[in-house]
Amino acid sequence: MSFTETLSRDAAAIESRLMQALDHRADQPVIHAMRYALRGGKRLRGFLVLESARMHGLTDAQAISAAAAVEALHAYSLVHDDMPCMDDDDLRRGQPTIHVKWDEATAVLAGDALQTLAFELLTDPALGSGDTRIALVAGLAKASGAEGMVLGQALDIAAETATAPLTLDQITELQAGKTGALIRWSAEAGAILAGADPQPLARYATALGLAFQIWDDALDVEGDPEKTGKRLQKDAEAGKATFVSLLGLDAAKARARALISEAETHLSPYGDRAANLIACARFVISRET
Repeated sequence: MSFTETLSRDAAAIESRLMQALDHRADQPVIHAMRYALRGGKRLRGFLVLESARMHGLTDAQAISAAAAVEALHAYSLVHDDMPCMDDDDLRRGQPTIHVKWDEATAVLAGDALQTLAFELLTDPALGSGDTRIALVAGLAKASGAEGMVLGQALDIAAETATAPLTLDQITELQAGKTGALIRWSAEAGAILAGADPQPLARYATALGLAFQIWDDALDVEGDPEKTGKRLQKDAEAGKATFVSLLGLDAAKARARALISEAETHLSPYGDRAANLIACARFVISRET
């Protein structure tokens, strides 16, 4: 099975697990909004959970709830990120954003509920012992909170009104939280589930996450809105510094490619078992969405 086929299969399995988790909930607008927010997307973070678990000899059934958890957490971040008080976007994955389709209050509550759903999913006994589940919960809390994704978002908002554009080092730090922290947790999750050393996967994911964001910056400049499903060039219009604005488009893309080569070297301990993670890394710098 090719990487794209595996990614598509995993995305369908993750969405099925997420819809199962919401199936018994009350028939309320906030639940409809949660389901709406969870549909579509590449599911790259969930794929990393499943693939890192498979590399360690685990079945998809032993990891699917963790994969669904990180996708629920990611969906919450997008719902809130799209709101007028944050990035103020009206399109996500080619569809109206939650606050546009419903209202701002529903978007806040749907995002809140998706965040708590993520941690509920990590209590699934199928994920292993209590210690294993606590390790996953603690790791995801740190990756998504004031030391990770939320910190990155806060730094991004602060940059919008800063008197001087961010430096390259500052943007790298910002994106290590905003984008990289969840990607890193996702790649480490399989090793944590198996009781193995997560450090090689952490190093792989650190390089992968930065390359992912650099490529996003490049797509914001030269991408096709029909393919990305969102409005482009907002950062340039706002005068915000990005990897592309600081390095130039060609140099930024070259930096992303170098990071992917670095990511691949960190997978050497896994030999042929890492084939799909190598394909994933190469996908990150070839995607159009």
